Amino acid sequence: MDALLLARWQFGITTVYQFIFVPLTLGLSVLVAVMQTFYYRTGNETYKKMTLFWGKLFIVLFTLGVVTGIVQEFQFGMNWSEYSRFVGDIFGIPLAIEALMAFFIESTFIGLWLFGWDRLSKPVHLACIWMVAIASNLSAVWILIANAWMQVPVGYVMRNDRAELADFVAILLNERALVQIPHTIIAGFVTGGLFVIGISAWNLLHNHRRDMFMKSMRIALVFTAVASLATATTGHSQAQETVKTQPMKLAAMEALWETEEPASWSVVAWIDQENQMSRRELRIPYLLSVMAHNNLTGEVRGIRDLQEEYEERHGPGNYAPPVAVIYWSFRLMVLLGMCFIGTSLWGLWMWWRERLHDHRLYLKTCMAVLFLPFLANTAGWIVAEMGRQPWIVYGLMLTEEGVSSIIGSATVWISMISFTVLYGALAGLAFYLVYRFARPAPDNSDELEKAHLY
Repeated sequence: MDALLLARWQFGITTVYQFIFVPLTLGLSVLVAVMQTFYYRTGNETYKKMTLFWGKLFIVLFTLGVVTGIVQEFQFGMNWSEYSRFVGDIFGIPLAIEALMAFFIESTFIGLWLFGWDRLSKPVHLACIWMVAIASNLSAVWILIANAWMQVPVGYVMRNDRAELADFVAILLNERALVQIPHTIIAGFVTGGLFVIGISAWNLLHNHRRDMFMKSMRIALVFTAVASLATATTGHSQAQETVKTQPMKLAAMEALWETEEPASWSVVAWIDQENQMSRRELRIPYLLSVMAHNNLTGEVRGIRDLQEEYEERHGPGNYAPPVAVIYWSFRLMVLLGMCFIGTSLWGLWMWWRERLHDHRLYLKTCMAVLFLPFLANTAGWIVAEMGRQPWIVYGLMLTEEGVSSIIGSATVWISMISFTVLYGALAGLAFYLVYRFARPAPDNSDELEKAHLY
């Protein structure tokens, strides 16, 4: 393997691994804040125990997310120095703001919340966890603003073969960011909600502290039902934006080789990218036009026409991403999203029928669904990032042009193997700690819960 392919593999491995923790902490931080708010408003000790229990898990996951995220930024200088040189004037700004504004706030207030039990007043202590939740999601906002610029570059001028900042407001109001931010953050809420639902279901099946875990599950069910429906609507908005700004990605998502007007939607397809065709497929007429343009007659451009256009604009080359990977990743993400909506609505139905606490099939289903949001998030990341290929900055810089020119394949092999082994060990540690702390302490044990928290 050459250095380019190895650098791409290393970035993919480390990013997918970190993306296990980031969406989970986005949703879980808000849920812990909601639970503590219930405790503040009602004075019910059960809500305090809930806050302590889920707070332990949040601390573990937040810590691992921070540790694994450090590697990401090092790669820009190590493996992707040409990319850093090209976009550093723009890309570095939101990342710097994220560290100075969001991460520092998050780190400061998580310490105050962690050690502030019985030391801070209740309103101040509650404000600390809300600051953690807000800063966690604000951190994601700045990172997504940076990523949105890679997807749809705006507010820049080209000088000395570099993209330099010309309009910071345009970057903040990038149309891609405005649809990408809500979809990604709300997907994190779904991840956190299903995490709470799954672990609550496990404890209910084992008759552990039923009152506490019933309350946890009910809060998470409402939270997840709203978030999963919102994820679907924001995802639709993001797909429609993709039609306008990244038509090749949309064509790959639908395995649409020829331009169609009206456009049919592909249910399943056997894709032959080498010959640019789908050998077997099932399509529904008009539906893609409806999804892309909210009408029955809208045109959706195909891969072949777009390839010709890009060759005229950018020169010879293959401008189509790996269609089969994008096509099936998109369908997996959508299918899992429908599963999450169904799981949360089923739970609300069981709650209304007063069967939530003893419906074993539903509780076992929740335990199985617990791990699926991580798969859905990974599939969505693959669609977003691999669908942009062969561009590292869409329309401006090819991925092959961004790799470091002095880094050899042996060097990347060493770092990739080292990080992969380290991340594997951290994954084992994460699983052990979550499993350990997901088992509740005995009833009436506030002091024991707090002792385990810090």
